[in-house]
Amino acid sequence: MNRKGVAYDVGAVMDGNWRPDYDPRVVHRELEIIKQDLHCTAVRITSQDIGRLVLAAEDALQQGLEVWFYPILWNKRPEQTLAYLVKAAAAAETLRARYPGQLVFVAGGELTLFMQGIVPGKAFMGRLRQALSGGFVKSGQHNAPLNAYLRKVNAAVRQVFHGPVTYAALIFEQVDWSLFDMVGVDHYWAEHIKDRYLDTLKQLFAFGKPVVITEFGFSTTNAPVIGGALALGNVDNLSRFLHKLPLVGRFIRPRLKKIDERDEGMQARRLIDQLTLLESAGVDGGFISTFIFPLNPYADNPRYDLDRESASLVKYYAGGRRGVTYPDLAWEPKESFRSVADYYAKH
Repeated sequence: MNRKGVAYDVGAVMDGNWRPDYDPRVVHRELEIIKQDLHCTAVRITSQDIGRLVLAAEDALQQGLEVWFYPILWNKRPEQTLAYLVKAAAAAETLRARYPGQLVFVAGGELTLFMQGIVPGKAFMGRLRQALSGGFVKSGQHNAPLNAYLRKVNAAVRQVFHGPVTYAALIFEQVDWSLFDMVGVDHYWAEHIKDRYLDTLKQLFAFGKPVVITEFGFSTTNAPVIGGALALGNVDNLSRFLHKLPLVGRFIRPRLKKIDERDEGMQARRLIDQLTLLESAGVDGGFISTFIFPLNPYADNPRYDLDRESASLVKYYAGGRRGVTYPDLAWEPKESFRSVADYYAKH
């Protein structure tokens, strides 16, 4: 694969900021590890805060990584999302001009679910339930409004950004890829699609453009693989909410609803199997989701070990604990980190 990548978040926002420990010095160090130790050639950087996104992207560019610049504004109306993407694209252009050939702009992703206005429903979970249980998505009714919107986005973004542009699609979004320079799709392997996973992937090559898997990954358990948004829901959200409250929050720990067996080896094997599958299919690149996810920290007690539900390559420690491999950071590499590093180094 030309693009051996990982997804790296510096501040997506949904029910709180996904990078609460954000520190530019930590970001620099982690990007250094992504480049030198994980052996990535590309990194997909996400954030709602455009300033954070620019700082992290420039740091990665200086270190020689290709950056997929991916601004994320979830659960807003189409006009708000469009204005935000254009503002982000203008910021990305300042970097692209200084680092030509190293930056790709991702003009939104999974908008059928993450933006208001295509699938009925104001909240994400309502739209997700509609997509999974209703006939709206199954009938393909989402595709026409999605592509009409993407045409507006593409035209507006290209007015201010003059490098390659793509979109991160859901597998059931039938995108008009003539708009974009590369085909980008979030394509998770799962048990219920294992017999048609490659066939679905092969259809993407019909557009004659590089195919990049913009997101894929596995949790850190031996549970059957559901994949993507379907895997949401095993963290008890009430306990997470109560934990954030002043005073009383310190007495409540976020916990799991169901305790699946932690299995770092299984996560590692599944990732390598999928990387092998993707490379054999001829994809141009892929981004493992994700490098780190501090909202789901590791705990010795299985009931509170939210990291089991995380697809991250490292297990995050809350409360000031430091790692052994990298004593300056609050995490420890999982087996998947080492397996992916070895795969990327050899391929």
